[in-house]
Amino acid sequence: MELVVATTIGGLTAAGVYLLLRLRAFPVILGLTLLTYAVNVFLFATGRLAVGVPPVLDDAATAYSDPLPQALVLTAIVISFGMTAVLVLIALGSALESGDDRVDVTEDANGEGDA
Repeated sequence: MELVVATTIGGLTAAGVYLLLRLRAFPVILGLTLLTYAVNVFLFATGRLAVGVPPVLDDAATAYSDPLPQALVLTAIVISFGMTAVLVLIALGSALESGDDRVDVTEDANGEGDA
């Protein structure tokens, strides 16, 4: 189980970094999203993955899962959704204004970008 989780975290991180290094706005946003998924899985895995045990301490339960990583992941999901929405709007506004979705375009004195 640990190998599957570690491989998933590594794959999401590698794909996220690859997409972050692209020169277009949409792949950069997807890369950030994949990195947030990798962090969420990592945070969730820090709570010692346990199958079939309740997340809250109960008198009848012999073991329980730590609820703190679950709360952190839930908060991180909400924050990453909001961040993704803001980045999409910024990228859309930039693409509409400049006519291109490249993230490395600089303007010279004439107002023309280097393509």
